[in-house]
Amino acid sequence: MERISRSVYNGDRNDKEVIIMSLLEVSGLRKIYTARFGGNQVEALHNVNFSVERGEYLAIMGESGSGKTTLLNILAALDKPTAGVVKLEGRELSKIRDAELAAFRRDHLGFVFQEFNLLDTFTVEDNIYLPLVLAGRSYRVMHELLTPLAERLGITEILKKYPYEISGGQKQRVAVARALITKPELLLADEPTGALDSKATDELLRLFASVNRQGQTVLMVTHSVRAASTAGRVLFIKDGEVFHQLYRGDATNELFYQRISETLTMLAGGGEAR
Repeated sequence: MERISRSVYNGDRNDKEVIIMSLLEVSGLRKIYTARFGGNQVEALHNVNFSVERGEYLAIMGESGSGKTTLLNILAALDKPTAGVVKLEGRELSKIRDAELAAFRRDHLGFVFQEFNLLDTFTVEDNIYLPLVLAGRSYRVMHELLTPLAERLGITEILKKYPYEISGGQKQRVAVARALITKPELLLADEPTGALDSKATDELLRLFASVNRQGQTVLMVTHSVRAASTAGRVLFIKDGEVFHQLYRGDATNELFYQRISETLTMLAGGGEAR
């Protein structure tokens, strides 16, 4: 988002200083959990700093217990940090009132989960409509939003079916449609390929790459090197800190896959970030 911060007069009345803001800004983030009954404290995140630009495709990787799920929950406004700041389009998430949080998430964030989280008693169409129904949109508006989206995602023919009647790959496409129908600023994906077979994984990753090329900002938490290799940048979390990051540049998926694998091997061996 562009924000004109102040006018700078240099003999030209049209001369202005323009600040280009990142879509998502994370600074000095800490999260400390305290066990019940006065138990020990565990620092899940320590001084995490990074930003995500509009239109970027970022993957976050790390071993189990590294803090990446805690980080995702904070980015999704499902949890609050102990210290530090998370801003989406310049708005600090921790300062949003609890009564407004659900509407904020619905309007600004899209979610894709490993287990799809579809309601079996709703048709595919109604599952996708759900966030719009909660937002009070009319059926006409919902239909106008869904028609081109369903065609783009290749799910038009299954809209009247129920989740238990379609494949895992189709369920994940439906989940993506539900996440995108509100036109969110940021699409958050939590291990989106974890419950898919190889073919469905490839289809979903092609879909993510496609929506990203069309301008959708994507942030994906994943264990999968294969999934991460389709992103433009990979952030590695170790012991609650940003340990390293890789940029794709001009690398192919295959070359980026190799570089990610080498970095994970280095992390597992306790090597130094380069």
